[in-house]
Amino acid sequence: MLEIKGLDAGYDFLQILWEVTLNVAEGEFVALVGPNGAGKTTTLRAIAGLLPPARGEVLFRNQRLNGLSAHQISRMGISFVSETLNLFPAMSVYENLLLGAYTVHDKARKQASLDFVFDLFPRLRERRDQLAGTLSGGERKMLAIGRGIMSSPALMLVDEPSLGLAPKLTLSVFEALTTLRQRGVTILLVEQNVNTTLHLVDRAYVLEQGRVVLEGHGAQLLDNEHVQKAYLGI
Repeated sequence: MLEIKGLDAGYDFLQILWEVTLNVAEGEFVALVGPNGAGKTTTLRAIAGLLPPARGEVLFRNQRLNGLSAHQISRMGISFVSETLNLFPAMSVYENLLLGAYTVHDKARKQASLDFVFDLFPRLRERRDQLAGTLSGGERKMLAIGRGIMSSPALMLVDEPSLGLAPKLTLSVFEALTTLRQRGVTILLVEQNVNTTLHLVDRAYVLEQGRVVLEGHGAQLLDNEHVQKAYLGI
């Protein structure tokens, strides 16, 4: 479904990614893990059209994304849940969710997505009319993921969903992502909680200093000596 070939990207004169190559098959749950500053978020931004690649290709269902705008890429079925969330604090939970479905014109499909989000995150149903700016950190993460679901994406790019969350809420977020995968949504996840992530995902790539240094099934990487020393404290 998603192919990245020899991707270089960065900000102005600062190159962050160096020849990054990875792929995500339809229905897979794949993670990008690595230290801060490794280029994980930059990779997602390049896929989502928020950062133009300097070199290389990004392909989605064999269609080249290079040069397309973020809204064009979104309409193709790619949803990006950023670390910064980008919610509208002066709007209600319900209004924020509806904005996630601005490309969906079928009312029945939009309602089905809304029902699914409320089933996935019952707390959002309880706070349907509450302003997004008054939600807790965990509730805002749920709302951001829920808004990403509203467009009925084929591929979700999710950036650091557990950042700043208590362990119980972190578990709820990961359970929601697992449910999404079971519903057929393909997920590319960026996450620093390496242990939990590698137990959940099908495959993962380890990114260090802008380069892919390891890849494999989650269980394989959990047994990898470098991963154990660098990320698991073993």
